[in-house]
Amino acid sequence: MSNPTQHDCPFILSIQNWLEQIVIGLNLCPFAKREFIKSRIHYEVCHSDKVPDLLESLQQALTQLANNPKIETTLIIHPNILQHFEDYNEFLDLAEQLLFALGHEGTIQIASFHPDYQFANTQQNDPENYTNRSPFPLIHLLREDSVEKAISTYPNPEQIPANNIALMNKLGSAKLQQLIKGCLAG
Repeated sequence: MSNPTQHDCPFILSIQNWLEQIVIGLNLCPFAKREFIKSRIHYEVCHSDKVPDLLESLQQALTQLANNPKIETTLIIHPNILQHFEDYNEFLDLAEQLLFALGHEGTIQIASFHPDYQFANTQQNDPENYTNRSPFPLIHLLREDSVEKAISTYPNPEQIPANNIALMNKLGSAKLQQLIKGCLAG
């Protein structure tokens, strides 16, 4: 695993705060706490504002995850690129193509998080969008076998999205925006 530089630390700390306070704290992902506590999450920061550089970071992260069993999941934080959700969403197609080209289909999956995440058929400020909103754009790489194993031992995993949407609606957009803003470091 690469060691973060001092320049990376505010971004990584913000994402760690988001994981601890929102993803784990609100139980949006009941499987995140274990890996967070065990420090099996690798954080990578891509400072570039160029798509080829982000693809290179993604390629390196995919290879590292595939070859290093000590890493359970990887978060690639890219604060300087794909700030507009539409651009980010288009990039996800390239990310999936790279995943397939490297032969990781069926072993690694990509999850997406963005400050302006918006599900189809929702309005920009709908609270349910906050289930996939993060302080910075990021790409989440997960081992598929670990996801399947976690889901198989969890009661009613199909209820997780509905439960999350209900919680987001209960908290409301203003409160959720405040929570994410509170995660920002330095």
